[in-house]
Amino acid sequence: MKRRTAREKALQALFQIDISKAEPEDAISHVLDDEQGDAYLTRLVEGFVENKDKIDDEIKLHLEKWTIDRLANVDRNLLRLGVFELMFCNEEVPGNVVLDEAIEIAKIYGDDQSSRFINGVLSKVMQRHS
Repeated sequence: MKRRTAREKALQALFQIDISKAEPEDAISHVLDDEQGDAYLTRLVEGFVENKDKIDDEIKLHLEKWTIDRLANVDRNLLRLGVFELMFCNEEVPGNVVLDEAIEIAKIYGDDQSSRFINGVLSKVMQRHS
């Protein structure tokens, strides 16, 4: 599975975990829909779950006039995915790749403002962790 696909499926899994409180394994299984599992997808989802508080705290540092609970569900979970990669996969995945991928995924799954918003927050996180 390509990393872009793994990221999109991870976003879908995080969305399920966030909204319906699904267990990570169930969410991953559901988004795979009988496809073969993927190590990077699993790493993204389980990595977020293990580090949720650190990741959410990092996002909160960079929100202006917003709370994390008020963010659109897609935006919140896409930020979580991007922040996980920036904080915990930075030696494996360059920050600009994480940013570009998150922006492109936001254009597909978010609203008209999502890509700019995601870019702004993740850029601040990337500056802080580079």
